[in-house]
Amino acid sequence: MSAVASGVPVLRSPEAAREAARAYAAAIAPGAAARDRAGTVPRDELAALDASGLLSITVPVEDGGPGLGPSVLADVVRTIAAADPAIAQVPQAHWLFVDVLAVWGTPDQRRRLYGDVLAGARIGNALAERGGLHAQDLRTRLLPGPVLEGRKSYCTGALTARWIAVSALDPEDRLRLAFVPRDAPGVTVHDDWDVMGQRATVSGTTTFERVAVDPGLVLDYGRAFAVPQQLGARAQLVHAAIEAGIARGALDDAAAYLRERARPSSEAVRAGAGSAIEDPHVLHGYGRLSARVQAAEALVAQAAATLEAIGLVPADARAAARGSLAVAAAKAFASEVAVEVAGELFRLCGTSATASRHDLDRHWRNARTHSVHDPVDWKYHHIAAFELGGVLPPSHGQL
Repeated sequence: MSAVASGVPVLRSPEAAREAARAYAAAIAPGAAARDRAGTVPRDELAALDASGLLSITVPVEDGGPGLGPSVLADVVRTIAAADPAIAQVPQAHWLFVDVLAVWGTPDQRRRLYGDVLAGARIGNALAERGGLHAQDLRTRLLPGPVLEGRKSYCTGALTARWIAVSALDPEDRLRLAFVPRDAPGVTVHDDWDVMGQRATVSGTTTFERVAVDPGLVLDYGRAFAVPQQLGARAQLVHAAIEAGIARGALDDAAAYLRERARPSSEAVRAGAGSAIEDPHVLHGYGRLSARVQAAEALVAQAAATLEAIGLVPADARAAARGSLAVAAAKAFASEVAVEVAGELFRLCGTSATASRHDLDRHWRNARTHSVHDPVDWKYHHIAAFELGGVLPPSHGQL
């Protein structure tokens, strides 16, 4: 482990990163239920994340970072998500933009932005919009100047970020990505996130009104998706790890409740059970869920290893497809398992587990909210189309 001048550590080894994630997860876990109930911005917890060194684990070695790969990143995200999946989602786009800069950033962009990241700066996202015909139907514009004009939704992490990466169309309708300071004049990040789960992501609306943009911090984002790439797959790997983390967190809470609070049913007592964990049906149900959680974690690890082998810049379209499909399988399965475990824990633990003071329903709300981030059915479709007919998945790679 080493540190930049800011005092933020640079976690040079996989074990240093994993240990930092375990320590951070242990620190935030006790407050997860309270944060979920409050639905307020977890500023202290995010400040601790920024200071942990975890934000820079994928910064390339040549740019002063550790250059750690997808396997470490997936483990870090899954560990944090088991404690609080909303906080684990906050830097999801941050790690995407670190990858974008690695492949498409100019030396000056990498120097400026990576320097901040190594010092603990987080990059928020302003990519999605509401109201268009489809997700890529953007209305935000990068006008001559250049200046930004537009309104973005689902801006995870933007409220507490140092930088915001904004997708926009230029006057020639070319897709651009502009990096602007969070506190730049004309940038307004609204605290209007109001959903049933993943509340602490605070993924609200951001408006840009004649925001002056440094032309040196604008990327030709369209070209990133015009060639075989792994940016989308690596971004989706983080989402898959979040789902696996939700499943693990729900299973762990079910185990604790069964050991410490649950009573055996009268039928179980008549069958000879002296406690809830001696009920044969509870044992069967818990064992089945445990096996599925382990399978989800294994798929995420396998997908990460596949991306590690392929590299950030794949050799060709088939290599890119292999990475995207491996992640698609992990994300689809982990999404289903997270929702299943989060719902089934009540059947195992009984009526008392539904008391609001336990807030165990947050697992289901988080899983259900996060799992509809993108359509799982299309992931299975692309897997089958490739395996049965050799059809490559979409070139943008966002499966």
